[in-house]
Order: sequence, then C-alpha cells, then structure tokens
Amino acid sequence: MNLKLFLLILFAGFIACNNPTDQTAETKNTDTTSTMKKFTATEASYGEVDGQKVTEYTLGNPNGMMVKILNYGGIVTQIFTKDKNGSMGDVVLGFDSLAGYRQTGNPYMGCIVGRYANRIANAQFKLDGKTYKLAANNNGNTLHGGVKGFDKRVWTTDHFGTTDAGSVLALKLTSPDGEEGYPGNLTVKVTYTLTSDNELKIDYSATTDKATPINLTNHSYWNLSAGADSTILDHELMINADRYTPANAKLIPTGELKAVKETAMDFTTAKKVGQDIQKAGGDPVGYDHNWVLNKSGNNLELIGTLYHPTSGRLMEFYTTEPGVQFYTGNFLNGSLTGKGGRKYIKNAGLCLETQHFPDSPNQPSFPNTILKPGETYTQTTIYKFSNK
Repeated sequence: MNLKLFLLILFAGFIACNNPTDQTAETKNTDTTSTMKKFTATEASYGEVDGQKVTEYTLGNPNGMMVKILNYGGIVTQIFTKDKNGSMGDVVLGFDSLAGYRQTGNPYMGCIVGRYANRIANAQFKLDGKTYKLAANNNGNTLHGGVKGFDKRVWTTDHFGTTDAGSVLALKLTSPDGEEGYPGNLTVKVTYTLTSDNELKIDYSATTDKATPINLTNHSYWNLSAGADSTILDHELMINADRYTPANAKLIPTGELKAVKETAMDFTTAKKVGQDIQKAGGDPVGYDHNWVLNKSGNNLELIGTLYHPTSGRLMEFYTTEPGVQFYTGNFLNGSLTGKGGRKYIKNAGLCLETQHFPDSPNQPSFPNTILKPGETYTQTTIYKFSNK
C-alpha cells in the first residue's frame, strides 16, 4: 500500500469516528427531552353534587410540588411540598372523599369563602338606606357567606392547563341577587397558579350590578409537618402587624385597633404558636383574631412567615389585603376523621385567611368592603414554599 492510499483510509476512519449516525443523534435528543421537567395539569372525577359533576384538578411544577383543587367550593384538597431532606408531604388538612367535605360540621376545610368571609354582626347590615337581613348561622351573626356560601357551590371551570408561567386553574361563579340575603348579581373568578418558584398564587376578581359587600379568602388549614405532628403549636409564626382588632365573646370586632406590643397577639418577631396561646382568650381558648397588617394601600407585600423547625418547611405569605385572620383550629375537637383516618384534634391546623376586616359593613372606620357597579374587586394572595 502506498503512502497516499494509507493516508486516505486513515482520514476516512477519523471522520466516521467523529460523526455519529442520525439514529444515535436522534436517541440523544429524545433522552434530553424525556428528562426535561415541565408544568403539568391533570384532572379526575371526584363525584357529583346535585347532579353536577365534581372534578379534582392537579397542578404540578418542575420541582415536583403538587396542588389538588376541587371545582366544588374551590377546595384545596392537597399540597405536596418538600421538607429539608427532600421528602414530599401534604401540608393541608382535609378529607379523603367528597363526602368528607360535604359532611355537617366540616369547618370550611380548604375552600373559598364568600360572599363575605368572616362575620357580620347580628346577621344584617345597612346599605344605601336599606337594611339587608342575612342568615344567622353563627351565634346570631352570619359567618362565611351564610348557610350555603361559595364553599358549598359547584363552580364553573373557566380555564385549566399550563403556561410558561405555571399550571393554572380558573374557576367562575355567579351569585344571584338576593342569595343568602346579599344584594346584586355578583360574578366571581378565582384563579389558582402554581409557579416554578413553589408559589401557590390565588387571584380573585368580581363585578356586580348592585352595590354589595364582598370579602373573599381561602380557608386552608396548614400543618407543615405533613401529618407528623398532631398540632401546630410548635410551628413558628411571624405576622407583620403592630395592631389587631379586639373582638367580643361572639368574635365580632369592637371597632378598636389595639397595639399588639407586650400582649399575646405580638407576632412581629417569629415565635412558637403555642408560646402565648393560653393568654389569647376565647372559648375555647386560642387565636381567632384579625391582624391589621403593616402595609400601605393594596400593594402585594410579604406579610408573614410560618416555619416548622423539625421538617424545615417554610411558608411565606403575601397579600394585597389589609388584614389576616389567624385561627388556630380551636373548635376542632377530635370528632372529625381526616385524611388517612387521622382525628383532627384541637390545634391540628391553623388558618391564615388574608382578607378585609370582619364586620366591615357595620364598621365605617374599617377599610371599605362595598363593591359598586362599574367597579372590579381584586385581591391576590401568594403562599410560597421552601425549606431550610
């Protein structure tokens, strides 16, 4: 073999070794695509209510976080997020079936409450010279919208799927004029978005054709131990609020804005929920009060943190609202059987309900909660999860 031929053969071999076949290149691309993490959105049947189909929607993000939501009451049934060791756990209380959420005595687990979250004194208010009578479903007052509030309605699914920003579920509801005693045909939309930053973002909007009070919130019960701890008393809570609204024995605000300093209500620096709970008063004893947030206007701001030291789970919460109702599950008494057969005892979970103040329609000094025709009610709350 002459030198010229030898060099040609050597060169051809070099080219072959450095140019994989089309099949090899295609396999490599397929492997890369299959390992890419994406947002996910799936749905499954969850039963029926009065002939209306109930669906459970599952939102997933690239980090493995997962949120499940029903179109019945907009109920958040599960939130799976990682602890400091990378193990997933469900951090909200709830039930294993639709029957659990529909049972008498369900304390608003995970739902959207409205038309007016919290209490209105004596189940009535006056608006434009007319007195409106509401359902007296809580010690002579109205609570969380009345006998059949938004938590007990099947909502219409307006949008469901994934975008570049996250996994999205948008629910809509029409509350007719006179429902539960409230004036005006009210159209409500609530959008849940799970982001890549492990945020559950909840956007609310509403319009009406008559002036009406409105105050919407989510009523999830949090326990960041994911079932490992039977109570939330060892959770550490911070609320950025120098004042709160004291209430009477029926949990109706007195109208005063009282300083939290040197009282059991002071969470301006993080402390264990159980540290001062016996000094919080109430029957049963515990926190069930509205905090006046240190914020100006309706900007979206970080207003608190909840931390579980053992698991390392941290939840930051942001809102555009002026207040947050902090409730420590005082009325849970072990009579309810929750997920996996667990009995929900007193303080099994806590609520952080971002909202306007209780009884605002009867308290002119409180921030306005009256929505008028031509206006749009908006509210945004974010629960952001991490671990440390």
